[in-house]
Amino acid sequence: MRRFMAGSMALFISSLLNAQLKQKIAEAINKIEPRCIEWRREIHQHPELANSEFKTAKLVADHLKKLGLEVKEGVAKTGVVGILRGAKPGPCVALRADMDALASKEKTIYNGQEVGIMHACGHDTHVAMLMSVAEILSGLKTELKGTVKFIFQPAEEGVPEGEEGGAALMVREGVMDNPKVDVIFGLHIQSRVETGTIEYKSGAFMASADFFSIKVKGKASHGSQPWLGIDPISASAQIITGLQTIVSRESELTKAPVVITVGKIQGGVRNNIISEECTMLGTIRTLDSAMQKDVQKKFTHMVKSIAEASGAEADIVIETKALLTYNDPVLLKKMLPSLQTAIGTANVKEREWVTGAEDFSYFGTKAPSFFFYLGGMPKGMDSKLAAPHHTPDFYIEETGMKTGIQAFCQLVTDYLNMK
Repeated sequence: MRRFMAGSMALFISSLLNAQLKQKIAEAINKIEPRCIEWRREIHQHPELANSEFKTAKLVADHLKKLGLEVKEGVAKTGVVGILRGAKPGPCVALRADMDALASKEKTIYNGQEVGIMHACGHDTHVAMLMSVAEILSGLKTELKGTVKFIFQPAEEGVPEGEEGGAALMVREGVMDNPKVDVIFGLHIQSRVETGTIEYKSGAFMASADFFSIKVKGKASHGSQPWLGIDPISASAQIITGLQTIVSRESELTKAPVVITVGKIQGGVRNNIISEECTMLGTIRTLDSAMQKDVQKKFTHMVKSIAEASGAEADIVIETKALLTYNDPVLLKKMLPSLQTAIGTANVKEREWVTGAEDFSYFGTKAPSFFFYLGGMPKGMDSKLAAPHHTPDFYIEETGMKTGIQAFCQLVTDYLNMK
């Protein structure tokens, strides 16, 4: 009887402490939300491309230092990492936000050309939310059992030619070590998902992304005498058509989707000349790691075979830009109740996989990971009318950031208390 009473009392005290902690977090979120919006707007007004996020990195680093965190700067060129050590021993949880913008109005130089830049993917909201979470959890340091690592990542959208960067470089530089990360959580705000909601998928969630270039080499001739040359543009047209049969006839689509896109083709100098070469650029998207390797093999064989059949040659380069983003099923099952507690069960929804890619996937090679979508579309809006990411009309409802802060805080405190 005494053991039963003692156990019941311990459970009651634990529940009471958890309720008090949740109340503190809720009050802190309401207090910091206006500043979160200010940070987002400041970052939005000063967008920076990959490996050039100097102003954003300074804003983040200065904030983390004021909070008393251990701060590492210049990680993977411009990345920032903050380490919060709780008062009690425990596991290490990492949270990640990407910092780079995309190409619009503000001008900069990229790959030797003047381009415009803007935050058209929501990374500015990711930074502002994680800065807010860092401040809230820093205020709860005495109640934390373990360590929280805040990873502010550069170059998620890809790096300039000839450079390295992004999550892959952060991992190579040891961001998941010292202290070793036990689990990592990430999110991406979505312009076509309603605010106040979260969407997730167990297992394979977002596609791997392979970028390819194909150079088809032919033989020049006058346009009036094609039989005297080898037409690389004609061969390239056949290659483009042939590549789609890898998707429609050679891939087990009931297992996982495959998408092959040729996004650029360039060849020729005049309307009456058969050129010597033609170049194509594009991407391969897969949602199964084994299928990714299989598609690469079939891709190379088909391109070379079609070129050879035309009397041409083909040089192929395939570079993996992002791995399969995989949500560890055990971790997801364990932490799904935390998201439901944070924002309500009805607001946490399972979804289908996504053919877009995320280099967050590289962090998942070092620790179990859980990545989810956060709603940024105004309530009641038809998602078909909402502008997609990477477009000039991209729009995010700033009130949606509060949900992301709630989710991250709940995930961290629950996971640390589970151990």
